[in-house]
This record gives sequence, structure tokens and C-alpha cells, in this order.
Amino acid sequence: MNTLEKRLREFRSRVLIRDWTWRQRRHARGVWFRFRRVLADAREAYVIPRDEAMKLIAEGHRPEPVGEEIEPPRVLLFVSAERVARIPGARSVAVRLDAELLQAECLALLRFSCRGSGKGG
Repeated sequence: MNTLEKRLREFRSRVLIRDWTWRQRRHARGVWFRFRRVLADAREAYVIPRDEAMKLIAEGHRPEPVGEEIEPPRVLLFVSAERVARIPGARSVAVRLDAELLQAECLALLRFSCRGSGKGG
């Protein structure tokens, strides 16, 4: 009976964790999918200071809307490689959902090149 009780407790624990995970996904209303979709378009990512992000917005770069949906809000901007090179303090991070990227308040992202258009960034 002791092993059955142990298995039952483990089973209940797994069910509670699974239920919590699904509740979190429903409450997020697809924000993580949209966030991953933005990252899928990025070949490189750079953590940048907030004042530099505000300068980029003033220059006409539009922040990705999904950044505002994350708590705390993030500023996600697609910019050119040349413009990122002029940002003091820009630090390269891996383009993946990990602690380093998720802790960044402002990210400058570089798009993959469009084939045939001759344009990048």
C-alpha cells in the first residue's frame, strides 16, 4: 500500500503541474508564440541601453508590439547592422529564449536578409 500511495502522490503532483502550465499558457493569450515568432525573424540580438532604444524610436524604428505584452514590458526593435554598430554599450546575446535574453529590457534585433531584394537588416 505504501508504494501505491507514493505513486498516487506523484501522479497528483504531475497533474497539478500540468494544470498550472496550461493555465499559464491560456492566460498569456499567445504572447510567447508571438515573442518566439519575432525572434525567429532575428539573426542577431543585442542588449542595448534604454536611452539608445529611445533614440532609435525617435529615429523612426517601430517597437514590436509583443514587447509591451510581456511583464515587465520590453522594447524590441529591428535595426540595421550598421546602426547597431554605432550604439555604445550594445552587447550581443544569443537569439533564444534564455535568462540572458529574457532579462534584457531593450533589444536591438537584426533581421535575416531577404532573398533577392538585396536588402538586409
